[in-house]
Amino acid sequence: MKLVYAENYGCAANKADLEIMLALLAERGYSRCGDPGLADLILVNSCGVKGQTEERIKSRLARLRPLGKPVIVSGCLPRINLAAVMGALPEFAAAMDPLSVDRVGEIAARAEAGERNIICFSNRPPLKPALPRERLNGLIEILQISEGCPLNCSYCSTKLARGDLFSYPLEELLERARRAAGEGVMEIWITAQDTGAYGADIGSSLVDLLEGMTSIPGDFKIRVGMMNPMYAKRMLDDLLRIYGDPKVYKFIHIPVQSGSERVLGLMRRPYSPSDFAEVVGAFRERHPDITVATDVIVGFPGEGEEDFEETVELIEETRPDIVNISKFTPRPGTEAYWMERVDSRVVGRRSKFLTGLCRGISYANNLRYLGRELWATFVEGCGGRSVGRLENYRKVMVDRPDLVGASRLVRIEGVGPRGFMGSLASIGGRGGGPALRCPISRSSPLSSPPRPS
Repeated sequence: MKLVYAENYGCAANKADLEIMLALLAERGYSRCGDPGLADLILVNSCGVKGQTEERIKSRLARLRPLGKPVIVSGCLPRINLAAVMGALPEFAAAMDPLSVDRVGEIAARAEAGERNIICFSNRPPLKPALPRERLNGLIEILQISEGCPLNCSYCSTKLARGDLFSYPLEELLERARRAAGEGVMEIWITAQDTGAYGADIGSSLVDLLEGMTSIPGDFKIRVGMMNPMYAKRMLDDLLRIYGDPKVYKFIHIPVQSGSERVLGLMRRPYSPSDFAEVVGAFRERHPDITVATDVIVGFPGEGEEDFEETVELIEETRPDIVNISKFTPRPGTEAYWMERVDSRVVGRRSKFLTGLCRGISYANNLRYLGRELWATFVEGCGGRSVGRLENYRKVMVDRPDLVGASRLVRIEGVGPRGFMGSLASIGGRGGGPALRCPISRSSPLSSPPRPS
C-alpha cells in the first residue's frame, strides 16, 4: 500500500477539502502515515488568508524539500500567491486550488509517473457534499454548504481562491447530514466563507437548511459557522427561533472587524457597528447563554486613533466571549495591498492593548460558570484528558481519557479565558436526561485597562 502524509492549515472548509482528498487518495490505494519521511506522497493543504500563515507554510515547504518526495500543495495559497509556493519549493508535484479537490487522484497518478510542477486550477467547484470523505475526527461531520462569497472586501484574499458564491443544493446537504447522523457523529459543523449568504444564488437560505437539519433524527449537535452581521440581521427572528432547538449549539460567530464605520467603508464591509451590536443584543436577550465570537483586524490602512477607540468601545459595549484579533497584513491581489499602511509599532501597541482587554472580558464572562453543573458533549481527547463542549460550545476539559463519544454532566471547577476544567457530576449519560441550561446573570463589567497613549 502507498503512503500519504498530509498537513492542513486554515479553516473548517479547508479541513473538509482535506477529508475529500484523503478519501479519493484512499481509492487510489493510499493510506495515511504520520511521518513525511516514510511517505510516497506529501499533501500540504494550505491557507493564504494571512501573511503569517503564508510564512509558516513557506517555511514548512522549505523543510520538506530535502526529503525529495513529491509534494502536492493544495488549498488557497496556490491561487492567491503561486510565486510563494514556487519560491519555497521550486520543484513540486502539483499546485491545486480548492475548486479542484475532486482531481487529486488524477494528479497523484501523474506525480507517480514522474510529472512535476502541475498546475491544477478550476473555475467551478465539484458537488462536494456528494464526494467521499475520510473524517479527521470520526465524531465530527464538516458540512461545507457553499463555496465562495458574494462580497468583495478590499482586504480579502480568500475570494481570489474560492470565487463567487456557489451554494450546494439543499437536498444534497440534508442527505449528507442524514447519512452522518446515521453513522453516529456527535457534531455537524456547518461551514462556508459566509454561512449567512447560503442559498442567495439558488432560492434557499440558512434558515431552510437549519430547519431541515434539526428535523433529522439522531443525537447530534449543530455548530453554525461564521456569518456576517448584515445576513444575520436580515433573518434575525428566524435565527433566534431556530437557535432554541436543542440540536443547535448556542454559539454565533459574527465578525465585526472594526468598530469604526469609516474603516468598515474602507474595508468594503456592507454593515455598521450598530448592526453587529443589534444582532449580539438580540441573541443574548433570547438566549442568555449564547457564546459570541467575533473577529477584529487591527491596523487596517487608514485606521486612526479615533477609529481604534471606537473598536475598543464596541468591544466594551458588546463584551464578546471570543475575539480573534489579527494585525493587518497586505495580501497580493487585493485592493488593500496598495493602501498606505499604519506604522507597525502603532499596530503592535493597539493589538497588545486589545488582546489584554479581550482576555479580561472573556475571563470575566467565564467566571459566571464556576461551580455550575452542565451537560457536555465529548468529541476529542488531548493528553490523557477528554475535551467536551457545553451547550453553548464553550470548551471543558476533564482529567479522564474515556469520555470521548459520550455526553456527561460536568461540574465546572476551573476557569480560564479560553475554557474550563471540570469533573464528572454525580449523574450523567448520553440521553440520560434533559440538557441543563446555564443562565448567565448580568454582572458589572471589570474595570477596563487604561487607554494606550
